[in-house]
Amino acid sequence: MAEFKNSGENMKDFKGVWVFCEQRQGELQSTVLELVSEGRKLADDLGVELAGLLLGDNVEGLAKEIGAYGADKVILCDDPCLKDYTTDAYADVICNAVMDLKPEIVLIGATNIGRDLGPRCAARLHTGLTADCTHLDVETSKYVDFLKENSTLDVDQMVAAGRIKMDDRNLKMTRPAFGGHLMATIICPRFRPQMSTVRPGVLKKGVYDEAKAAAVKVEKYEVKTDELKTQVVEIVKEAKQLVDLIGADVVVSVGRGISKDVEKGIALAEELAEVLGGVVGGSRVAIDSGWLTADHQVGQTGKTVHPTLYIALGISGAIQHKAGMQDSGCIIAVNKSESAPIFDVADYGICGDLFKVVPMMIETIKAAKAAK
Repeated sequence: MAEFKNSGENMKDFKGVWVFCEQRQGELQSTVLELVSEGRKLADDLGVELAGLLLGDNVEGLAKEIGAYGADKVILCDDPCLKDYTTDAYADVICNAVMDLKPEIVLIGATNIGRDLGPRCAARLHTGLTADCTHLDVETSKYVDFLKENSTLDVDQMVAAGRIKMDDRNLKMTRPAFGGHLMATIICPRFRPQMSTVRPGVLKKGVYDEAKAAAVKVEKYEVKTDELKTQVVEIVKEAKQLVDLIGADVVVSVGRGISKDVEKGIALAEELAEVLGGVVGGSRVAIDSGWLTADHQVGQTGKTVHPTLYIALGISGAIQHKAGMQDSGCIIAVNKSESAPIFDVADYGICGDLFKVVPMMIETIKAAKAAK
């Protein structure tokens, strides 16, 4: 692979927003459509094209779906060596494409593959990468609005003092820091492309548009790789089934409040989730204490969810947890402390012992279903 000379001298050559469209066995990952929808907004703010970068073998049929969510074109890298993901092959192809076509922004989902691929590409391209982002902005005015709504900073004073430059057009990449206790916004002003991995579930997927699907352009990019050092011999899927928090319509989460009888508390949450057709989640305390596995965690250091109904059982509502669920359609909180912060974001709050309240909720729901 050719050496890439990255410096401020050639920054004007970079233009356009790219989204790496991760597919596995011919199926797009859900985070791709979230990124394409967000990339559309960034491209519109910059007045540039949005492109999906699609790698695989015989995957051209996925282009329409990428276009339906906002991509102007799909850069197709189709080759048998890309059928299964390997770091060396994918990194080679992506870096060659970036060097040839020079996008200004590259977005990658923070999946297992994205977390492996993003840093490798950024290092080869001699540019920066902000990992695990939860918010993106180009327009500073939109970033200011975001700060006013989501921070305690005196934003107007910062703007007046010139600490926030309103004409700054760099990508503002916001991510949790120090275990979710702080939010940091990072920019990459001296190198291109600006690269970010984005946490799945934090961005909202747009609406499928059939007209955009039909209009998307497919540009085939010639695949050239160095001698590959990795070969996939076999793919073995893990038998363990992980909970799908992001795709769930109802999430019932437990926190420190179940500590006096953990087994019973989880059983109640599972029964409540079952009668509502949902899944069980947990706060960081529930995961760190070993009551639930990590795939159940909701919050800044876990998953961000947007279910129709979110029920918080015995969760105080630390800011890190609220950041992962506050955009849910309807929030019901059960907590013994009437001053618990979770009540600040709840649509309905029940101040009481969850071990007494939840059984009543379950029986009421069962009775309502039976009456129908």
